[in-house]
Amino acid sequence: MGRRGNGRGFGERPKRALADRLGVDGRALAAFRVALGATLLLDYGRRSADLTAFYSDAGVLPRDVLAALYPSLAGLSLHALSGAAWYQGALFALGAAFALALVVGYRTRLATAASFLLLVSVHLRNPLILHGGDVLLRQLLFWGLLLPLGGRWSVDAVRRSETRDRVVGVATAGLLLQVVLVYGANAAFKLGHDAWIAGDALRYALALDRYTTPLGEVVAGWPALAAALTWAWLGLVICSPLLIVLTGRRRAALAGAFAAVHLGMLPVMKLGIFPLVSLAGLLPFLPATVWDRVPTPRDGTVPIAERFPAAPVIGDSWPAVAATARRLATATATAGIAAMLVVNAMSLGYVAPPAGTPDAVAEKSWNMFGNPPRDDGWYAMPATLDSGGRIDAYRGTAAPLDRPPNRSAANRNERWRKLLDDVRGADRRAARRSLLAYECRRWNGTHETGATSVDLVYVQRPLDGGGTGDRVALGSVDCRAPSA
Repeated sequence: MGRRGNGRGFGERPKRALADRLGVDGRALAAFRVALGATLLLDYGRRSADLTAFYSDAGVLPRDVLAALYPSLAGLSLHALSGAAWYQGALFALGAAFALALVVGYRTRLATAASFLLLVSVHLRNPLILHGGDVLLRQLLFWGLLLPLGGRWSVDAVRRSETRDRVVGVATAGLLLQVVLVYGANAAFKLGHDAWIAGDALRYALALDRYTTPLGEVVAGWPALAAALTWAWLGLVICSPLLIVLTGRRRAALAGAFAAVHLGMLPVMKLGIFPLVSLAGLLPFLPATVWDRVPTPRDGTVPIAERFPAAPVIGDSWPAVAATARRLATATATAGIAAMLVVNAMSLGYVAPPAGTPDAVAEKSWNMFGNPPRDDGWYAMPATLDSGGRIDAYRGTAAPLDRPPNRSAANRNERWRKLLDDVRGADRRAARRSLLAYECRRWNGTHETGATSVDLVYVQRPLDGGGTGDRVALGSVDCRAPSA
């Protein structure tokens, strides 16, 4: 009897160890849900400032150009069903409404699914402006679809009078692994380049006009500090697998170190939503010991939740359907983990992509400053006016090719920066013409003195400050042509 009992105990220990490392506290999932919803709201708000420019047929990427550049993806976007600005605004408002429902945890499954589908749709409407933060947000929402995000601190939990203290399963493993693979893949890229080993990488990154802020310039001016921060971040991403291996306070401390770095990125670099999405991805790693210290209202005691109609619980009325849904979620999570491992292996060069694999799948998504460039530059759109004068239509300055005196004004925002970087490609001629045609319409529609032509030029300069910069002509559009 005793020996059999010891055998069972020995068999249970690995299971408990896995559960301790791959499970997620219910309150951590709730905080994760709130963070995702809040980030979505912020993202829609920021995107709405360029709604016409980026998502309508009057903007930089009309639907016919989108279809020419991405023939296999253009038809999958709800946002591409109409080119009208009012239609895009309506979809943005719908997306924001579902994001708000996600924040409060009302009909959480539906809110998560709708948020995911609308986010994928808006990404497919203009792939030229996407960055790593968009990719990670989309991936985290996918895993959220497979998890009970409304189990705590939500309207759903109050209405159903039930809570989820801890969740363990294939989906929680996938969520945690997703975050760790981002850091792990990034570490592999960094270790392949001398700039990180030598401690120069952050200094190079902060010298890039299109990314740095005034505070970032100050940090770059302290080589010893920049080197120390470079090595500290390299050490953290190398240790990222410990986010899963460690438990309790040690895991919380390591997650806190990653969070501190992402918070530190906000004032020194212009990275869009990436630091905020990364912070959201770290919340599931925080153990119960952290959440026990967080003062929060007890589930079931929030009066406003009573005003919401109760969401139906499928398992109560259709247990067979609920069981099938659980099996399907497990299978989807398993397939998701397998796909995630394969895609990251392809991006690192460990596995050759099959013939016909889209570039968007095989691209090195997490090669973020893995090899910081040694040169920088800025974009200009020299325009010839009816009066014969020359201006930069992009920034509205009188000296079209001069380096912007204010680094923060080098680009309108990070999505314009990403757009300009993406249209430089040799296969992006149609996108460049479409962008310049938009700038013609924008300038002529807002200024008394019209433009007769607009060019796109990239001025490249070495980071060491030597030379005057090489000018790369990328295209020109006649603003008087019917196509403009």
